[in-house]
Amino acid sequence: KEILEKYHYLFTRQWEGIIGNIRVPSQAEWEQLLTNCSAFLFYGMERFMSHILLNRLVAMNIPKCHLMILLDLVRSKQSYQRITNSGIHKSYLRLGIERPTETAMLLSLTGVRSIIANQWYTTLQENAERLEILSENLLSIGRTTGQTVHILQK
Repeated sequence: KEILEKYHYLFTRQWEGIIGNIRVPSQAEWEQLLTNCSAFLFYGMERFMSHILLNRLVAMNIPKCHLMILLDLVRSKQSYQRITNSGIHKSYLRLGIERPTETAMLLSLTGVRSIIANQWYTTLQENAERLEILSENLLSIGRTTGQTVHILQK
């Protein structure tokens, strides 16, 4: 919320989305947001792909999405329990597709042009710092995604 308020005068007036602590998005809402966006930000717990139905995602065509930022891979006791319970019904191959590299490949195949994503588990605080760096460099300063990722790597 702080970042939305801080950058509201820039592009954020055109943003639409769902704040997950208010409610969990339905599959239809995920699909609508993904197919109608030029940029997509996921800032949440566990793996992004654990929130999306795989068979629906691979059937999607989302070439209008120029940039997808996945600030995921944060684990809490509650999120780990939810993932463990939902993972019981998933095959080993399905769970493998939820890993960061495989997620990036699937999103690329659906038409997403650039993907910035975590590679390993992190904390909420670290993701908040990444989001601040991304927002400042992409929105305020106007750096390219490559320049911004280079700054994140430092």
